[in-house]
Amino acid sequence: MSTPVPRTPTRQSAAVLTSSRQRREGSRAGIPSRNPAERALLRMQSSAGNRATTTAVQRARGADKGKAPETGDADKGKAPESGGADKGKAPESGGASPGAKKKDYRDRIAALLDRFKKNLEPIDTFIKGVQTPVNAGFTQQAAVAANEGLKHSAAASGTSAASGNLLTEAAGTVVSGMDAYKNMKDAKKHETGADHHTAKKKAKVKGADAVIGAAGSGSYSAAVAKEVTKIQKAADAAVASEASGIASASVGAVKGVRAAFRAGGAARKYMKVKELGDPHLVHAGSLARLNEAREQAGWAAAEAYVALDAYWKHEGEGRLELVSEAIDAAWEAMGEARDAAETLRRAERDVERLSTVQGYAKKKQLTKIGKETVGGAVGESTKAAAGVVTAVAAGTAGLASNPVGWGLAGAGAGLVLGVTLYKALRAATKRYEEVRHPERWAPEGATPAEAASRGESLKHALTFWKKVSQGERQAMAREIYALAAGPGVPGSGGTTAEMRESARALLVALKSGPAQHGLEPEAWADTLDDPAKSSGWIKEIAEQLASG
Repeated sequence: MSTPVPRTPTRQSAAVLTSSRQRREGSRAGIPSRNPAERALLRMQSSAGNRATTTAVQRARGADKGKAPETGDADKGKAPESGGADKGKAPESGGASPGAKKKDYRDRIAALLDRFKKNLEPIDTFIKGVQTPVNAGFTQQAAVAANEGLKHSAAASGTSAASGNLLTEAAGTVVSGMDAYKNMKDAKKHETGADHHTAKKKAKVKGADAVIGAAGSGSYSAAVAKEVTKIQKAADAAVASEASGIASASVGAVKGVRAAFRAGGAARKYMKVKELGDPHLVHAGSLARLNEAREQAGWAAAEAYVALDAYWKHEGEGRLELVSEAIDAAWEAMGEARDAAETLRRAERDVERLSTVQGYAKKKQLTKIGKETVGGAVGESTKAAAGVVTAVAAGTAGLASNPVGWGLAGAGAGLVLGVTLYKALRAATKRYEEVRHPERWAPEGATPAEAASRGESLKHALTFWKKVSQGERQAMAREIYALAAGPGVPGSGGTTAEMRESARALLVALKSGPAQHGLEPEAWADTLDDPAKSSGWIKEIAEQLASG
């Protein structure tokens, strides 16, 4: 055994111990410090009692001795030049760069706005799905009965509803704009590969969200103006109502068209995944060949053991040499049989994994088609039709409402509300399972976190502003990457070439192929064989599973 090398204490620790001992001795004996500067600093230490003053004392002593002041740990090198009064200020040399500080502030602002928006979303959902259709009904009833008091109350309620929608939409617009800007910079930074494609796609989606959000904010502003004119019984109330209807119809039409395009994209992705075929049928031939190789290796091993038995019973010259060669041959044949059996088992398991992830990918696209069709293409279009009816009614009959506009508004709001509630319930269920059953979707080989109690899980499920980090979609993304990754990635070396090609064909069907990444097929394949790019690939696949 080698003799352990004793650790040499740092000069910083010795200085701190010496400083403390001298302060204690000086306070007991009444001996003053060696110089006025140190005496003043020691008084600061006794009054403030903070670590920054201790560093300042060491700096003063180092200056007296003609040496540069030393610091301790890296995170303690932020001591201000004076005592506690200046400890809130960042040092000129040790602080972050202005660009890094600006980025940090921008990220904090974006996170706060995103949290603010998500806290408003439940209220916004209630307004859109319940309060707004009910207001339309009361407005219709007030118009038929010529009830001025009911008209005033409905207008006041409508003002508050439109104001709440405007606040949520405006916050979402700002967040989407900041996300689009951030992802645009990320896309330029990475230029090619999975990280580039993920950032580029997010930039497009968030940019479109920002544009539609800005239009929606304008629509809600018009709605607020419409309801205010009703409250004030202004002469231009009909004009405001007509403008609000036109704005609402325009925004609803844009959202409906966008949802239709999304549903179409999901349908095309579904068809491409379906065209890959059932892995059990596609790989039936390769499994049969692997099974035949396993049987042949088994027969070869059996023959080798028969030969070993014959040589063992052989009497004559060179018996030991023959037996030794037979043992080597039998051992090698047995290893080949074992490897062939393991390859077959791995291939059969990979076929099941590929079948599972393909089924999940198709299910996700079908779900997206349903949500975009019901809540977007139909729901938003119905709300747009209600806006058209409102505008026509305002332009032809003043402020008189009609049952058609009320019915369309209620139907559209009901469809959008239903889809929103479905998505919220699904997200809450996933958050609950994430902490209640962490072992269910934990990465293979990783130690899952400790399961939370039922109460803690329910509490986590209600944190609607948080995204699921360890769910089924993330687990399926890891499975797809493990099958498609090259032999250089740990855990993927035993995948057969046929299975790897099928998994990569699935990536192409999910719009994560060479064309989307801006790479040649060979360079694209190289990124799949790079362990450093694993996290980017898993993130990319998870995003593509959720999008159309």
